[in-house]
Amino acid sequence: MAGQFEGKVAFITGAAHGQGRAVSLALAAEGARIVGYDIARQISYPGYKVGTSEDLHALKEEVKAKGSDALVFSGDVRDDSAISKAVADSVARFGRIDVLFNNAGICFYGKSHELTEEAWDAMLDINLKGPWLIGRRVIPVMIQQRSGVIINNASIASFRGMNRLSHYAASKWGLTGLTKSWAIELAPYGIRVISIHPTGVNTPMNDGLAALEGKTPQEIAETSAGNLLPVPWIEPEDVANAVLYLASDKARFVTGSQFVIDAGLLTR
Repeated sequence: MAGQFEGKVAFITGAAHGQGRAVSLALAAEGARIVGYDIARQISYPGYKVGTSEDLHALKEEVKAKGSDALVFSGDVRDDSAISKAVADSVARFGRIDVLFNNAGICFYGKSHELTEEAWDAMLDINLKGPWLIGRRVIPVMIQQRSGVIINNASIASFRGMNRLSHYAASKWGLTGLTKSWAIELAPYGIRVISIHPTGVNTPMNDGLAALEGKTPQEIAETSAGNLLPVPWIEPEDVANAVLYLASDKARFVTGSQFVIDAGLLTR
């Protein structure tokens, strides 16, 4: 039986592990061909383990095992030349891009006045400039098709200040503003743009952040504001389920919106 994304192509950043990987596999299971883009190498900031080249190529094989096809690219979302090549190669191979999941991002704790300029720039460049750079290359493809869906992975930090996360919150508030602006600009071409806003997600980044704090992920969750539902975090598959809905025709009139997956945290 054909899936709901049969014939579609999804371009996913931060695809090697965590939320990006879960979304890639969920879309592939529904027939989408996958373009996985990930830095796939260690970076100096923030210092925790990120996806590897091995993770990225394993994703390609898992997508194929689901009966779909995949291209993978090792590249930084701050590198316009790498992005341009990945988009051009993807269109040459698959002919189109129907879904963009701007997922790549970092997080790190630090009081605003104690942050280095390097830390501030890395956060804003990866979490905000990166999605814009990716979008700048993918959007013309979607305009030519006169169709497409862009989903930006923001955070609950888009809606409130957060202790020791000022640079992270600033980047996510900015990404929400970018989402709304793109939705206005791109509606005439039949392109929808939505941001999603998870609470903490059970990913390697979650583990890495806790390790940098000298704590377990559970301890971090217990000292945070806390979810309303009695869970410390959600799973990557919960994010994937939201993306499946928002990228599908079932959400055909959803654009410019903020889709919250917070286990009730913002209700407190």
